[in-house]
Amino acid sequence: MLQALGYVGFGSSALDDWRQFGTGLVGLQAVERGNSLLAFRMDDRKQRLVVDRSLPEGERFFGWEVADAATLDRLAAKLENAGIAVTAEPRPLADARRVAGLISFRDPAGNRLEAFYGAEIDDTPFKPGRSISGFRTGPLGLGHAVLTVERIDTVMSFYVDVLGFGLSDYMDKPFRAYFFHINARHHSLALIETGTNGMHHLMVELFSLDDVGQSYDVAQAGESRVNVTLGRHTNDLMTSFYAKTPSSFMVECGWGGRDIDPATWKPVELTDGPSLWGHERVWLSPEAREIAREMRMRAAADGRRAPVNVMDGNFTRLNGACPWWDGVSGRSGS
Repeated sequence: MLQALGYVGFGSSALDDWRQFGTGLVGLQAVERGNSLLAFRMDDRKQRLVVDRSLPEGERFFGWEVADAATLDRLAAKLENAGIAVTAEPRPLADARRVAGLISFRDPAGNRLEAFYGAEIDDTPFKPGRSISGFRTGPLGLGHAVLTVERIDTVMSFYVDVLGFGLSDYMDKPFRAYFFHINARHHSLALIETGTNGMHHLMVELFSLDDVGQSYDVAQAGESRVNVTLGRHTNDLMTSFYAKTPSSFMVECGWGGRDIDPATWKPVELTDGPSLWGHERVWLSPEAREIAREMRMRAAADGRRAPVNVMDGNFTRLNGACPWWDGVSGRSGS
């Protein structure tokens, strides 16, 4: 029933810091919503990210999109049949979320989830906070959310069996993590087992690798802003880095994420670790960082490689292939 991650919201009193972070580093468009609310656009939607000073610090909500009102009603009935308390939210909250209608409920970790339909489209073009080419959203949603949980097993069945997420892949080292999809994006949700429930990071995908690199330069200019260095993931093949937000989680700025076919995708265990290269994680313990580094070195020694994912118009084909490369890549020489 769920189609995509439509919006997210966080409680924070640091609206000025968030405004600078969202526009100056990530490239979002800030939209003022009075004294207590700051919203951000990243495409034609009226808002994708909301920071609300009236909510407690660390409070968060996630808006998952469905097709229409009838689908929303079916989802509410399914949740209630599974013993999940559901609230049909009033019109003022739907207006604040810039949607036609929504319900709310909680996952087993206590996260507030909202399901909605009819997101409002702005009648003015998206204007990024700094010069970027834009964000890859549309049917893929705004990106992905990664949550920390006490135990994955107590949360995963809710997302898979009740909400209908598909398992993309999973790993046990250097930390235990499971990745889930609801559309062609490799994962719209991931769970990391840390012993505590919280928000780990939010990923946004930019159109250009240079957008990511220039964001990285901006992040490096801020003291202790980079929490995960530039690198490339083994599962969604995203080239990215992670920046510390004014709140207690990170934003991953990425490029080149893979598409999957949810109907035929088969989950696998990730034995090469989370990254092909880079992604030094300052949030890991020294022991876990060493394990992650050893896994990257082993992947490099084994010649672990993956194709780069590009869109039409976002690449130039090079000339000058040699017989050696033809043999490595499986192409026939000319």
